[in-house]
Amino acid sequence: MINFSKVSLIYPNSQRTIIEDVSFEVNEGEFVLLMGHTGAGKSSVLRLINGLVPHHTGGILSGSISVAGRSTSTLKPGELADVVGIVGQNPANTFVSDIVEDEIAFSLETLGIAPDVMRKRVEEVLDLLALTPLRRKNISELSGGEQQRVAIAAALVANPKLLLLDEPTSALDPIAAEEVLSILHRLVHDLGLTVILSEHRLERVIQFVDRIILIHGDGSLELGTAEEVMRSSPIAPPLVELARALNMPTIPLSVREFRKLAPRIEIGENVGSSGHNSLGEVLLSINELSAAYEDSQRAYALSKVNLEICAGEIVALMGRNGAGKTTLLKCAVGLAPVIEGQVRVSGKNPAHLEGPDLIKNVGYVPQEPTDLLYGQSILEECALADRDNNVAEGSTLEIYKSLMQIPDLSSHPRDVSEGQRLGLALSIILSAQPPLIVLDEPTRGLDYQAKKTLVQTLKQVAAQQRRAVLISTHDVELVAEVADRVLFLADGELIADGTTAEVLNASPAFAPQVAKALPHTNWITVEEAERYFNAKN
Repeated sequence: MINFSKVSLIYPNSQRTIIEDVSFEVNEGEFVLLMGHTGAGKSSVLRLINGLVPHHTGGILSGSISVAGRSTSTLKPGELADVVGIVGQNPANTFVSDIVEDEIAFSLETLGIAPDVMRKRVEEVLDLLALTPLRRKNISELSGGEQQRVAIAAALVANPKLLLLDEPTSALDPIAAEEVLSILHRLVHDLGLTVILSEHRLERVIQFVDRIILIHGDGSLELGTAEEVMRSSPIAPPLVELARALNMPTIPLSVREFRKLAPRIEIGENVGSSGHNSLGEVLLSINELSAAYEDSQRAYALSKVNLEICAGEIVALMGRNGAGKTTLLKCAVGLAPVIEGQVRVSGKNPAHLEGPDLIKNVGYVPQEPTDLLYGQSILEECALADRDNNVAEGSTLEIYKSLMQIPDLSSHPRDVSEGQRLGLALSIILSAQPPLIVLDEPTRGLDYQAKKTLVQTLKQVAAQQRRAVLISTHDVELVAEVADRVLFLADGELIADGTTAEVLNASPAFAPQVAKALPHTNWITVEEAERYFNAKN
């Protein structure tokens, strides 16, 4: 299905090759995971396969690439549309229609499919991805995860032989992610569809894939079965890290495999818990909050929500896609339509604060970090943030360097990876040093190493005792590592508020891998398990 022969790629003005002298083959009907560090070039490899690179991006490409026997060097993406479907990292940038059903039908219209065939295919894909209740909804009203499912449906409806997906589960809750991956797995096995999927949340994907392509920092690739690659990969999910820590003879790829091989441990208490930070003043207070959007089919996006977040706390906000998490964050920064109730940030109503006054009290990184970026280069963006935040020259850049390996400083912020853009937006917010930091899906596009750095940074921020962090996320592994408390939303109502271990262990769907693998221990992180085994030995 795919053949790369001695392929090398370098972008204009870039100081490094993305891939260098790479050769590999992917067979028809394979499910392949593409993985690598943030900014390693995963999206570029996907775009090479469907011809977006270099036809639309420019760059120097050597070697040959063929897809289903067709050369991508002579054919543009439009001429490969009947063979290759692609879903990008940011689906909102690819939508051309306002209504869900129209968006799914659009690609069939461009291919000239007969109306009766089109109707049948649209119905099939709506059922396949559980989108039937949303078919006539406006796409702008959907949550990020729902939009992602629409984008996958729009790619699948053309019945491509090859489907390319760039972080398809990054905005999905664990249940929705499992459903989407199960659907892809079924399509691979039943219909012979070939799927190449780029993903950072390996714990969700690894049990489904046949082989893994690992992109190394020097532009070389490693191709092998999941178990072969996981033996030595510097990037690994918590389950694999735990298996390595226990020196298990084989590397399990699923919780079921792990539990067959792991020693049984039963202890009455969470030996590894490290306790919470001592708390300071209340920085966010929400009382009887209800919020709604115009023309929404739901009466309330939020209903009678009450909560307090204090200085020194890191609080995670969880729930299914569309539960109201982003709306709650927007209420906290004065951006959402409050119907009734009260929101106070450091004692002030955020809706009445503007510009510098708002930034002094609360910093907000939205789901799309690009919304905060307006400079022409990373260096200029950091310099503008220093000036706007009234901090010493170089402060923002220093924070960015501490968060992740940065690309060429002259790169435009929209030309770097999703994870690098997020790191830049987060650096801008952190340099302003607001007492309350609000993050919406802060790990989209981040590899495990970048997430560890983020966790350390947020813990340092909270430990200063005068700052708090509120994170909305579907990343249960991040929550297990960083959060003191977890809030759980369902249909706009707050249904759980407790310690991280209590809330995550009580939910089979949202439990982290360690909790599932060692169910009698109450542990939720690899670090807790390692501490126990090190003490025991």
